[in-house]
Amino acid sequence: MRVRVVVPATSANLGPGFDALGLALALHNAIELEESDGIAVSVEGEGAAELPRDGRNVVVRGARLVYEAVGRTFPGITVRQRNGIPPSRGLGSSASAWLAGMLGANALLGGPLDRDRLMDLAVAQEGHPDNVAAALYGGLTATCWDDEMRAVVGLPVPTALEFALLVPAFQASTVAARAALPTTYPRGDAVYNVGRVALFLAAWTRGEWELAGRAMGDRLHQPHRARALFPWLDAVIRAAHGAGALGAALSGAGPSVLALAPRGRAASAAAAMEQALARNGHPGRGIVLAGDHQGARVERLPG
Repeated sequence: MRVRVVVPATSANLGPGFDALGLALALHNAIELEESDGIAVSVEGEGAAELPRDGRNVVVRGARLVYEAVGRTFPGITVRQRNGIPPSRGLGSSASAWLAGMLGANALLGGPLDRDRLMDLAVAQEGHPDNVAAALYGGLTATCWDDEMRAVVGLPVPTALEFALLVPAFQASTVAARAALPTTYPRGDAVYNVGRVALFLAAWTRGEWELAGRAMGDRLHQPHRARALFPWLDAVIRAAHGAGALGAALSGAGPSVLALAPRGRAASAAAAMEQALARNGHPGRGIVLAGDHQGARVERLPG
């Protein structure tokens, strides 16, 4: 039996929703999995030159965890990765790999684990739920996943919106991006973010896109990461606004930047962000994406 798992890229935080908001994007990894004696991995596309092709591969590790979770011996697996998601760019590449391995193995075993259990396994590896939830469920997701509450609420992404994505040519470490954050925050900064994440979600549900864009401000992670790692961030966000974007924010831990734009204006925002990054001495590419409405999906392959 062979299965194919298609998992979307994700953009987490969307400004104020640190570790809570995520958005699935129409940029995907497609991974085929098949039980085998031993481990064999092939990788095409993004990350082909750097991703491991042995038991250290995250897809393989995710598959192994599912076998262990259901008390089955892991015989080995053949993995064929066709990656469209650039790794280490703040686009949920690690979450997509964990989910691909877990969803694929679960399908190969006949589906013993439900979606909540798979979410549990993936969040335990990622350390935060935002990318995992968006990749698994699709659309815009708001997530609480801790000892007191485990819930994901999904909201549709309207066709009236497009997303301009700036993908720098260089990678960034999530560990370094987390290390740049303070351990405590002033109450004013916490209130600033609480108000904006609430306003963002309320505006999104009512279709008030300009207001949603204005609510994409943040004081919990972006200023600290900009000072330590991405000094060009403010210039890129200003360029997106100047080109017609409704709002823009660092994508996850960075270095990618996501801008929200009305349909037909995202291309201008993407080009403006690319040019602003170049003026600050860094190459990158601006692309236009729609939202992914389905989330991760699994299909059985013949043969």
